[in-house]
Amino acid sequence: MRRREHFRITKYARSYDKREGKFTINIAYETATEITPRTIGVAEAFGLGIDQQQKFVIYDNVELKIGSTDVVYISGDSGSGKSVLLKAIKQDLGEEAIDIADIHSDPDMALIDTVGENLSEGLELLSRAGLNDAFLFIRRFRELSDGQKYRYKIAKLMESGKQWWIADEFCSTLDRDTAKIVAFNIQKMARKSGKAVIVATTHTDLFEDLKPSVHIHKRFGKEISVNYYPNELNHDSSLVKEMRIEEGTFDDWKRLAGFHYRSHKIAVPRKIFCLRRAHELCGVIVYCYPPAACFGRRTVLPKMAVKELNEKLSIISRVVVHPKYRTIGLGVKLVHETLPLAGTPYVEMIAVMAKYNPFGEKAGMQRIMASKPNPNLLHTIEQLRALGFNPVMLGSINYNVQKIRLVGRDKVRKILEELSRKGGVLRKRLMSSHRVYPKHEEFVEKMRRVNEKGLAVILKRINFLAQTKVYLFWKHLEKLESFGVE
Repeated sequence: MRRREHFRITKYARSYDKREGKFTINIAYETATEITPRTIGVAEAFGLGIDQQQKFVIYDNVELKIGSTDVVYISGDSGSGKSVLLKAIKQDLGEEAIDIADIHSDPDMALIDTVGENLSEGLELLSRAGLNDAFLFIRRFRELSDGQKYRYKIAKLMESGKQWWIADEFCSTLDRDTAKIVAFNIQKMARKSGKAVIVATTHTDLFEDLKPSVHIHKRFGKEISVNYYPNELNHDSSLVKEMRIEEGTFDDWKRLAGFHYRSHKIAVPRKIFCLRRAHELCGVIVYCYPPAACFGRRTVLPKMAVKELNEKLSIISRVVVHPKYRTIGLGVKLVHETLPLAGTPYVEMIAVMAKYNPFGEKAGMQRIMASKPNPNLLHTIEQLRALGFNPVMLGSINYNVQKIRLVGRDKVRKILEELSRKGGVLRKRLMSSHRVYPKHEEFVEKMRRVNEKGLAVILKRINFLAQTKVYLFWKHLEKLESFGVE
């Protein structure tokens, strides 16, 4: 006759003083082995009492002081009682807590459609959580890596408005570099939002990045250690300390170009710098010679001849960080540490992403102004809408090709030729011409020769040109003195 295994919690008592932020926990249980022919054989071989009940105390009147903005790191071996402790705390917190395990997303919806009450709020939440890549905004949850899914859940934690963020088996499925990045980000977001984080994990390598104010290390039995530290924001990920800036090459840019949301095509570079961790390429910044004209420039610089512009001004053309290392401040590091190395007294940058991620300003650049969409471009987009184009999708070349085939190339050409009459600057940008001001007749001739894909590329340029952009500026005071500029 078999007897089922005996397991019974003999003591489960806890109290929570919300005013003082004090948790008191007592947990003990007893167990006895299920009787089977084999367990009887083991008992006989080793002289064990098969009916003997074993008693275990895992928390014996443990007092924990945890405030509503603390970052709590519960570590310890598997089976030591971390999850039991976390569940007890979670029950005491009730509706004020949200468990990251309870966050789910429609796997087939674009991320931007699942976060925030509107587009602007959704972009801000995703960017703050580290999903600040234009491609990621429109990807589906099921297409994300494990690390990206964790970052998405951090965005949902922020959106929830809950005071306490709970995570068991924290980052257990992630590689250790990604785990450190997620740990760094969750403490940063919680501390900036005035929220509390309580995580439990077997891993002990997250202390530096999480920078807990309360560290609970649970051993087997009732042994436990609790340490309290100042509750301070950790500004620097441990991985950043392992990285260095050095001069790079065009090949370095090409290796990471696929991770940039803009075209891989860039103007002639003036200087390229890399961010490396050992032999790993983590990021690239490309400085180029400035265009002849640029919105915002006349606000900070007098009119200059092209030769003088090339001598005194550089433009940051591309900043790209490997997706694995995003959200730990590498964009800021790339810009901040290379601005003095650009070789010119002035540097400018035009960025769409600066609306949602002000990395240029954090690096020391000055935000001068944001562009206003060109009314001619907006009118053209409305004309395309009337033909059946979805303006939101104009950034996709494949989408544009499909729509052009449906409506016909001639109708699209007619709209683009009308836009060409609005000015040489627009023509230059639409044609991506090296000439300063190409003529309208040149544009018309190009439209006659271009195929569907070529038209689709021009529509994508219209989409980009119509976006609101931010103009940022920086001046090197020591360099200005060498140029005789006061």
